[in-house]
Amino acid sequence: MKDVILIVGPTGVGKTKLSLILANKLKSEIISADSMQIYKGMDIGTAKVSREIQKDITHYLIDIVNPDDEYNVSNFQIDAFKIIDKLLYENKSPIIVGGTGLYINSLVYKLKFGEDKPDDEYRNMLWDLYESEGSKLILDLLKSIDPDSLKTIDENNIKRLIRAVEYYHTTGQKYSKKNDSFREENKDYNFHIYCLHEERSKLYDRINHRVDEMIEEGLMDEVRSLITKYDKNSIAFKGIGYKEVIDYLDNKVDYDEMLRLLKRNSRRLAKRQYTWFRRDNRINWIDIEEYGYDFEKIADLILRDIDE
Repeated sequence: MKDVILIVGPTGVGKTKLSLILANKLKSEIISADSMQIYKGMDIGTAKVSREIQKDITHYLIDIVNPDDEYNVSNFQIDAFKIIDKLLYENKSPIIVGGTGLYINSLVYKLKFGEDKPDDEYRNMLWDLYESEGSKLILDLLKSIDPDSLKTIDENNIKRLIRAVEYYHTTGQKYSKKNDSFREENKDYNFHIYCLHEERSKLYDRINHRVDEMIEEGLMDEVRSLITKYDKNSIAFKGIGYKEVIDYLDNKVDYDEMLRLLKRNSRRLAKRQYTWFRRDNRINWIDIEEYGYDFEKIADLILRDIDE
């Protein structure tokens, strides 16, 4: 059987910890399904595993492009399937871990890409509009061409709002209709999908604490260093953890406001991730609190479930 294990869930819930335990037990390797960890140098803000851990357990699709490079879900799908097939050929069970729902869906559903060519000039124009006029203009534009897309896109997720407008501009098709293909399951592999979750207020406390830890670990210096090498208007820097710090460095917000926004936006991301994964009834939900936060026990549970 082509067994492929997917560990998904919201930011900060413990996906990485579980994946490392599983990789050790299975003598296997890990494929990242995180749309921010692909970028070189963006380490603290994306909570990458350390270089030491990566030496012990091979990780794929981490640090593969510069922050100003183009990389999309189509690239991820192609790269991920190559790695999955390689590991299966080596009689290893691939372990895919991440919270980027579209990346996960590109594997477990029969999504086809290629007709959607990026239009950098148009996208940059939309970003300029957003920077000068705010998100309402982008929202109004999307409502006029594809109101149904707002059923699945959070109104605060400006990156996806712009993506949806650009998609309509480049293809003439509605972004909401593109998502219809999510329902055609990919049965070429035996996917075992597990989503970690815990009571919302506890997860939010954990996220708030993790943001404080990132600041202590040097997130500010990381961002300062990156924007000396790359254009701070690059798409990568629109991600949570980077846009807030850049706004602070540009004196658009003070330190306390930066911290508040960073925590708030991280919590909102977790909420969106929960909403995304609840749409797939193949997912096995695991309450980490029910298992006493014992990830060894959770790993054993997953392995028994796969064997059965």
